[in-house]
Amino acid sequence: MVKQRSAGPLEQVGPFCWRVPPDFKPGMRVEGRIYADDRLIEDILGDPALEQVAHVAFLPGIQGASLAMPDIHAGYGFPIGGVCATDPDEGGVISPGGVGYDINCGVRLMRTNLCYRDIKRQLEPLIDRLFREIPAGTGRSGKYHYSSRQLRRLMQQGVPFLQEQGLATEGDVHHTEAGGCLEGADPDQVSPRAWERGADQCGTLGSGNHFLEIQVVDVVFDAAAARAMGLEKDSVCVMIHSGSRGLGYQVCDDALKRLRGVPARYGIELPDRQLACAPIDSPEGQAYQGAMAAAANFAWCNRQLLMWQAREAFAAVLGSDWQRLQMNLIYDVAHNIAKFERHEIGGSMRRVCVHRKGATRAFPADHPETPAAYRQIGQPVIIPGDMGRFSWVLVGRPGSMQQTFGSCCHGAGRRLSRTAAVKQTKGRRIDQELARQGILARARSRRGLAEECSEAYKDVNRVVDVVHGADLAAKVARLRPLAVIKG
Repeated sequence: MVKQRSAGPLEQVGPFCWRVPPDFKPGMRVEGRIYADDRLIEDILGDPALEQVAHVAFLPGIQGASLAMPDIHAGYGFPIGGVCATDPDEGGVISPGGVGYDINCGVRLMRTNLCYRDIKRQLEPLIDRLFREIPAGTGRSGKYHYSSRQLRRLMQQGVPFLQEQGLATEGDVHHTEAGGCLEGADPDQVSPRAWERGADQCGTLGSGNHFLEIQVVDVVFDAAAARAMGLEKDSVCVMIHSGSRGLGYQVCDDALKRLRGVPARYGIELPDRQLACAPIDSPEGQAYQGAMAAAANFAWCNRQLLMWQAREAFAAVLGSDWQRLQMNLIYDVAHNIAKFERHEIGGSMRRVCVHRKGATRAFPADHPETPAAYRQIGQPVIIPGDMGRFSWVLVGRPGSMQQTFGSCCHGAGRRLSRTAAVKQTKGRRIDQELARQGILARARSRRGLAEECSEAYKDVNRVVDVVHGADLAAKVARLRPLAVIKG
């Protein structure tokens, strides 16, 4: 079926897949491919993200297709929800716009041995303690302060550095993507301003769509996979969504300024200057990689310290240490990152740089980078929804390796800008609306809650149905929110 739209031709090539032909715009090196259903594609057609999918296809060395997940919406250069793999042996480039400003923004999920009935009466003291103890909001600093020497080691080593400090366990390291450390981190490529911003922000939640949420398992779809993760119906979980804070933002901002004239220097023509890039093996490309990896390691440490503080808060309120509560990390996945991985392309295995911006790794069972505990079921894929609706736990499927360089969606995806969301909710009390749904919300401002209202997001259930139907990831469990803290 072919649908002609004002945004250009869009061909439906499968129940959950749409194609942007490579002749849509002169200069496209590969096709675009968007994963969506009939209803989601209507939102996508009205979003500048569609054109951004085509623009990414201009990048030198791009392989396969410029890909977009069902939670796609417009971003800086790349769409949020975009995936792109480039081959350094074919002049492939690395682009900060393909990673984003919040480098290694990601999400982690922790299970417990608690059931909803165990904490129902303690829910308010729990969320109040978490809100009091965990710094949230723009520019907030926390209780962990690092000297220049310590911050260097943190950026180089990631979560294993915190393990040395007694702030992470071996299990925490093993259940974090890439072991919580991206190789090639070079703190010397991180500007003094970024160092300054990161010195007291590790272990802080931030603002915007970042959150810490207490959840309960609502429905189990795959009992064996859920059991391997320690999940069962009515069990309590904690989900954390945050990134590299001011340090990562500064790394991206610095890189975009440095790379402004670089494409022309290498003879690269781009349809949008926001796609500023450099050949992977060039000095400029290497410098960005080193700084980006340092910021990614900072982000993993940030989420680790947030989890550690959550463990301490639960222990204090419930009067039991977190080990007895079995507050164990299920998995941590990055949403905004560029990583070197090996993928089969054209019948041979090749090392490519996979940009995932608002997209999650979804490796299947038996993949060598899937943790041993999940080798038989596939890598856990954690998909947060909005704060008034469900979140999901999935596992990677073989289809992700065949279609999307081992990737799938990362969340619900915005439908409304923050300004539009605030306008739509004028005069309403979102915290009271959530309370009527049985969800306790704590935030630094009413505006912050308004920006993140449910109407601002696509229906995460529909987004998950697409990646499940396309065999990118498979449903394991659906989680219902009980309480949330926001910046």
